[in-house]
Amino acid sequence: MGDSVTDDFTVLPDLAVRGLGGSVIWANDEFFAEKENLISPGPAQYRPSTFGHKGQIYDGWETRRHRGLPGDDSAVIRLGVPGVIRGVVVDTAWFTGNYPPAVSLSALEIGGYPPAEEIAARTDWVPLLDRVEVSGDSRTPFPIADDRRWTHVRLTMHPDGGVARLRVHGEGRPDPELLGLGPLDLAAIENGALVLDCSNRFYSSPNQLLYPGLARVMGDGWETARRRDDGNDWVRIKLAGPGAIRLAEIDTSCFLGNSPGAARLTGVTTDGTEVELLPRTNLLPDTRHRFALAPAAASVEEVRLDIYPDGGLARLRLFGELGA
Repeated sequence: MGDSVTDDFTVLPDLAVRGLGGSVIWANDEFFAEKENLISPGPAQYRPSTFGHKGQIYDGWETRRHRGLPGDDSAVIRLGVPGVIRGVVVDTAWFTGNYPPAVSLSALEIGGYPPAEEIAARTDWVPLLDRVEVSGDSRTPFPIADDRRWTHVRLTMHPDGGVARLRVHGEGRPDPELLGLGPLDLAAIENGALVLDCSNRFYSSPNQLLYPGLARVMGDGWETARRRDDGNDWVRIKLAGPGAIRLAEIDTSCFLGNSPGAARLTGVTTDGTEVELLPRTNLLPDTRHRFALAPAAASVEEVRLDIYPDGGLARLRLFGELGA
């Protein structure tokens, strides 16, 4: 099961999205529309002729007109999952006469929990995306070639205007000081796990299998289209690091008439050998299944989850220890 991560960075998880714990912690101006909208899940919505006391209501972040005053407008986002950023998407949906002519992006890796004002005032922000032009009512992807770990990003509009969404796609990287302190979910995005490939992502992204917390609705998980053949659906996951998996949790919460009938887990050891971790096992709808596993003789670095024949899962947890 070789590596096959696609070149399209947008299939990687959005490290800034609210569902992963992202937060817009500071903006110098949000007069017309709140900064928090930048990282809301789902596309921006628009209803014409919906006016508040400051004008048309926009589902995005919008600042007032500068009127010739110097300076630009910025917002600082704390990533829900710190990590390596492979690309960003700047979405100006519904902003037509009020979008910024250009934007830029910079980043920081910050330890601890300093206040937002202190972070915004720092002068050592690292440029990841130099000033680039954007258009109104458009969704523009920008790949980023940088392998460093970041915890915060700063989006700057030149000089002002509105942005509906900022998507920050990449791979999670845990705080190295926190590793090795106890059992770890080796399949968690926040610990560095990554979906390498899957058979089908018709209804939702397989990345959501690796999200923190419990799924609240069916749309929070991974769901495939109905199969009309004799095959089955699957997803391949690169673990946070090579290790020994001792407990698997396969969660079908919120999936009732569309949960898989069964599942199987196969590991790939560091020498490329495939090992069976969990044989094909029947599943129940809307249930958090937990299975004790016998660790493989060698460390496992990748896992394939097969579901039979199709359907949806809320979460996959693979608890164990690194470097076993």
